[in-house]
Amino acid sequence: MMPQLMDTRAARPFSFSFNTSDYRILLMDQDQGRLYLGSREYLVALDMQNVNKEPLIGECANFVRLIEPWNRTHLYTCGTGAYQPICTFINRGWRAEVNTETVVGFTAEIPQRLGEDYLFRLVPGYVDSGKGKCSYDPKQENVAVLIDATLFRTMGGRTAIRTEQYDSRWLNEPVFVQIQQIPDSAERNDDKLYFFFREKSLDSSGGASPSVLARVGRVCLNDEGGQKSLVNRWTTFLKARLICSVIGEDGVETRFDELRDVFIQPTQDERNPMVYALFTTAG
Repeated sequence: MMPQLMDTRAARPFSFSFNTSDYRILLMDQDQGRLYLGSREYLVALDMQNVNKEPLIGECANFVRLIEPWNRTHLYTCGTGAYQPICTFINRGWRAEVNTETVVGFTAEIPQRLGEDYLFRLVPGYVDSGKGKCSYDPKQENVAVLIDATLFRTMGGRTAIRTEQYDSRWLNEPVFVQIQQIPDSAERNDDKLYFFFREKSLDSSGGASPSVLARVGRVCLNDEGGQKSLVNRWTTFLKARLICSVIGEDGVETRFDELRDVFIQPTQDERNPMVYALFTTAG
């Protein structure tokens, strides 16, 4: 079968300089030109333009059973462990022009494809339980997909908290655009985290209701979660609709409901920055 396949010139064989086996997971990233491969004890990033170029690898001492995109800069990966499945993040992107912002446990990294040095490494110190996400037995087949969007606080000395799972009233298929820490007063414990995003409208059945809404959300950075209700959940989560519209010469109002980008310009009063946003019409 292999000679016939090679004769088509549509196949490209590859080989590694290290020993591995048990190839189970294959993920293509056309945007970054990478092919991610999960095997026994290794996570591999291949250059799609030349699969025989020396690959980037991450050693995991594990049978990898899940590799899924988490956002533009991270993959979420899980393995069977020693019958105790574990998960972690992989940082991937173009190293030369990576813009990194860390705000009290929140890290946003936006790689720009302007350099040749590609980053592919396990996030140090982060391990998550793989229970319910990955099989215990390396011989057991399973499939998984990440569909839950959330706002996490997982690092630092405070309690790990998040938005409510599977509740579209909190977040409904959001696309996050920008995040910024903004103080409320001279007391740093009052600082808030503002995040700008667009999400699917809950009332998108047609008519005059837009299918996408521009949003700004806010949480208090010192939020510890609830004691009896909202345990390990944000108790200070708020969101509001951003409305950008113009009235035409015919008197008809056109609304731009799809938030595309946000730029936050500091002022002399750090509590009141200038916020510039780019909107388009949905659809």
